[in-house]
Amino acid sequence: MAKQTKDKKEQPKAASNHVPIKVITVNRQAYHDYFVERTIEAGIALMGTEIKSIRDGKVNLRGSYAITRNGELWLENAHIAVYEHGNRYNHEPLRTRKLLLHRREIAQLQAKVETKGLTLIPLKLYLKGGKAKIELGLCRGKKLYDKREAIAEREAKRDIERTIRTR
Repeated sequence: MAKQTKDKKEQPKAASNHVPIKVITVNRQAYHDYFVERTIEAGIALMGTEIKSIRDGKVNLRGSYAITRNGELWLENAHIAVYEHGNRYNHEPLRTRKLLLHRREIAQLQAKVETKGLTLIPLKLYLKGGKAKIELGLCRGKKLYDKREAIAEREAKRDIERTIRTR
């Protein structure tokens, strides 16, 4: 008589879409200088000492941008400080870093940048599931009067909230 095997009850796997995110830095200057039309999440190719420095929070995205070269996306001018406990193989702080996206996504971004005159600006750097990710914004530059208008709106909101709180 053959051994009967019990059907294993297949338990549905819990959807673990919720991955903890730790924001390292936000490029607030970009929100002041540009209108953000769309955001894209990309990975970054890093060296060992760079990720350690990122985990310490020693990153500055001000003045950085992304550019396409030979069908690849590169991050320029992002400053990741030298790791203090590193050795002679420590990284260069301002080196260009490759951004990891699918070819189709890179082609779409390149087409929008070339035709509409938009710019790819890094808005946020964060750790997601232990990996460094960067949020790129497809941005259009603000004129000086747009910046003044944004400041006036922000001050008006503050005044309204202040009067509501005092009542």
